[in-house]
Amino acid sequence: MPNPKQILCIKWGNRYSPDYVNRLYGMVARNITPPFTFTVLTDDAHGLRPEVRHAPIPDVGVEMPHGVPGKWPKAALWANELSDLKGPVLFVDLDVVILRSLDEFFDYGNPEDVFLSRNAAKPFHRIGQTSLFRFPVGKLEPILEKFRTDPQAVGAKYRYEQNYVTSNAPGGVRFWPRSWVKHFRIQCVPLFPLNLIMAPKKPKSAKVIIFAGHLNPPDAIAGRWNRKEEHRSVRNHLKDVRRNRLGYKAVRSYVHPTKWVEEAWRD
Repeated sequence: MPNPKQILCIKWGNRYSPDYVNRLYGMVARNITPPFTFTVLTDDAHGLRPEVRHAPIPDVGVEMPHGVPGKWPKAALWANELSDLKGPVLFVDLDVVILRSLDEFFDYGNPEDVFLSRNAAKPFHRIGQTSLFRFPVGKLEPILEKFRTDPQAVGAKYRYEQNYVTSNAPGGVRFWPRSWVKHFRIQCVPLFPLNLIMAPKKPKSAKVIIFAGHLNPPDAIAGRWNRKEEHRSVRNHLKDVRRNRLGYKAVRSYVHPTKWVEEAWRD
């Protein structure tokens, strides 16, 4: 039997319910050639489907940076030991949508290298996105040691943990082909004013859609910019803008309900 493909995710606090983990498992299982394992590092394993392996989040031993953006608790992924996982793992954020096979993410390039998604918000910069990235367990431990010396200074300098990984991963980082991973808000939602008349387009060759920011799969399905909003028709949305109930920038952020996300994002 070949070595299993190892999928890893992390869940802390209550921002994401167990349903996100369970749906992610379902998407993985439909889009991968067995054998594979699916492990979540979490502080609360309640409500997880039985196929999901779970383990405690490694204790980084320092307070996370404050007053800066970025998901710095993901620093736990840089630990020398992650449950019983060995060798390369594919880390996947809970709020992604998987459309096609993940197999090539395991076959591509040298298994000893760190592979990141490209940051669509900075297309002309060599900056990675850690919503989906592959790394050998333990390889990033040196950047964890550096982080521990002064987490606040590291956070202030790099702001986002993915910037820190991109700049400091031992041996540098590599990137997936651009067509494999797309950013929903930036690369799927039509630009204004087309967003008012067209639903987000499903990329032809993308394997994974990431949802960095406040817009998540349930929001794309409902047709709203974030979980605090309700879906409005285009007419009512524009009325609310004119009545100053929404900022003018909200015109550019209108999202039609997205059927293809609903079809993929299920357990």
